[in-house]
Amino acid sequence: MNCGLPFLLPVILALAPAAALAADPATEAEDFAVPQAGRVFTFPRDHGSHPDFRLEWWYVTGHLAAVADPGRRFGFQATFFRQAAPRPHASEPAGAFGRDQLFLAHMALLDVRSGAFRHEERLHREGWAAGAATEALDVRNGDWNLRLRPKTGPHEPERLDLRGGIRAEVALRLSLESRKPLVVFGEDGVSRKGAEPTAASHYLTFTRLATTGLLRLAGPEGLEEVAVTGEAWLDHEFSSSQLGSGQVGWDWLSVHLRDGREVMLYRLRRADGSADPASRLTWIDAAGRTSVQPFTWEIQRLWRSAATDAAYPTRVRVRTTDPVSGAAVILDVEPLAEDQELTGALGGIPYWEGACRIKGADGAELGRGYLELTGHARPLRL
Repeated sequence: MNCGLPFLLPVILALAPAAALAADPATEAEDFAVPQAGRVFTFPRDHGSHPDFRLEWWYVTGHLAAVADPGRRFGFQATFFRQAAPRPHASEPAGAFGRDQLFLAHMALLDVRSGAFRHEERLHREGWAAGAATEALDVRNGDWNLRLRPKTGPHEPERLDLRGGIRAEVALRLSLESRKPLVVFGEDGVSRKGAEPTAASHYLTFTRLATTGLLRLAGPEGLEEVAVTGEAWLDHEFSSSQLGSGQVGWDWLSVHLRDGREVMLYRLRRADGSADPASRLTWIDAAGRTSVQPFTWEIQRLWRSAATDAAYPTRVRVRTTDPVSGAAVILDVEPLAEDQELTGALGGIPYWEGACRIKGADGAELGRGYLELTGHARPLRL
């Protein structure tokens, strides 16, 4: 699920013409494509942008360790969003520069040892400063970019380059290489998010990306360069309406287990706090095959933000079933730092996105994960 485009909505509303704002939210996806079952994905084209859909994001999260000091750990997030502006009124000129698409990007880095959490947001209209290619993955926002390298042979793994930073405090240069096949979540190519036909997405993921690169960190001693290695997760979703009626937000979790498997869940929250039936937990095995299993979500502790006063369930116990053994499984989610909130500096909606450790029922560490918590500051409408 891992997405953030609702945080563009206040800006979209400010820029939209009055005629577009008069549209019924229940039918606003009608002017855009809606995910269809049986879609045949073609690569590298489908790693690129899909401007016929209203919403799209490429979302990288991961854990890193310093090569020279493996006990020094970092969590990072790099997100590129695209949202189509409302269709112009018949009286408006079409094709004006920057009129069709808006691009938002987020970068965040957690230094686990110090607890320092740094983040930055950017927003640009389509044009010189931001854009996304349609023929392959090549998305940019200012000097931040995420690109898929062209393959030189059919059996090569997918390789990506990520370049970003956080003001003058952090520069990030990472290379990512897929260790597992691409996963298409959902049934027949469609990931359902609600009962309405429009509440769905095409959801493509590289669940395990070997990651190497360099961090440049500004500190009291001057500029520090840290060579890093680790693992990352890349979500790519495109849709035109992610939430169903009555939903106010979602909680999303990705897990890298030490046994080579992964777990992904999204819990779509309704106004009364209950989970929508469209919520899903999926196991991914070592070969990239998926298995949907039932789960429960038990909040262990809330963390309240001093910046926004939002209360986030940052410590959670997930109960599910191992699809191989049939045994009951407990996944205890514990943040590596409590304050990993992105505060919506550009007029968007705050959300929590953070690096976590994953423990079993006996307290042993089973793996690492990333947790996203949205709609806790105020309800989303997407």
